[in-house]
Order: sequence, then C-alpha cells, then structure tokens
Amino acid sequence: MKKGPIKMKKGYYAALFLLILMLTGCTSEGKSEPLTETSAKTKSVVGPLSSYPSNKIEYARVWLQLGPNQEIDELNVHLLPAGTPLNPDDSTSAAYPEDVIQLAGSRLADGSVTYSGNGNGTINVYNVPLRWDGQYPAGKKFYEEIINTTKLVSIDKGSPNKIVKLISKMKIVEGF
Repeated sequence: MKKGPIKMKKGYYAALFLLILMLTGCTSEGKSEPLTETSAKTKSVVGPLSSYPSNKIEYARVWLQLGPNQEIDELNVHLLPAGTPLNPDDSTSAAYPEDVIQLAGSRLADGSVTYSGNGNGTINVYNVPLRWDGQYPAGKKFYEEIINTTKLVSIDKGSPNKIVKLISKMKIVEGF
C-alpha cells in the first residue's frame, strides 16, 4: 500500500514541474519575445512586436534563421495551398500534402525556404529549389522523395529589431 501514495507524489511533482515550466516559458538571454497562446491556432505576441501580425513575425523568424542571404531588398512570401505541384512545370510532379509557405528574396541568388508551420515553434522544411533546372518529366517518385524527406526545424525567437526590419520588406503573394 505504501507504493501508491509515493507514486502519486512523484506524479504530482512531475505535473507541477511541467506546469511551472510551461508557465514560465523559455528565453534566450532575455532577448526573445514571449508568446501567449490564446487558442490552439491563434497566438498573440506581447512586447515590441505586438503590433505586427503573427504570420509576418513567423515569416521573418524563419528567414532570419534559414534564409541563405540576409542582405535582401525584398522578402517575397508565396502562400501555396495543399495540392499545389512542387514543380508546376512538370506534369509528373507530386503535390504538397499541406499548405506551405515559400520565402524568397527578389533575386534568384537570394535563395528560398519552403516550409509548413506546425503551430508549435517548429516547421517542416521542404528541400525544393526556387527554380527547377533539370530534365522533365522527372517522375512522381523523384518528387515523393522530396515530400518524404522534409526536415523538422525548431525556429528561434530572433531579434525584434531584425524582425521588424524584415517585415517592412515583405511582399505577400497567393500562389506562384
């Protein structure tokens, strides 16, 4: 009978620890912006970024962490719905299984990042080029391999000043 109360105390302390951890959040040298979750799909930002939409903050954070060229003139944000072909110029192309965002500078040399957000600070990165060079048709197997090898990446909070600067350079476009 003594094992029951001991297990209950351990479970209680574990739950209490997790609750405290969730309530305090994690920060990096006090430079990150705290997020307050208001629902499963909506997050509001408090602090210097509070006047900016959360989707634009996300785009900026992703580019700041993964964008190949940080010295861009413009950040193009393409919102691609599920079902959009990975390569619209190839009839054998597989389609994105989920809504994705493609970030790209105004020049081809700026590079691109194509991803889907998970709503929890992580994203799924698709290894697709901004411009497809190659011989077509490439075949459905080629594209399905790209879909099946997405990379899960945790996105940092980033610098509020850099985020605001990048938001001012954004141009949001539906589709290609």
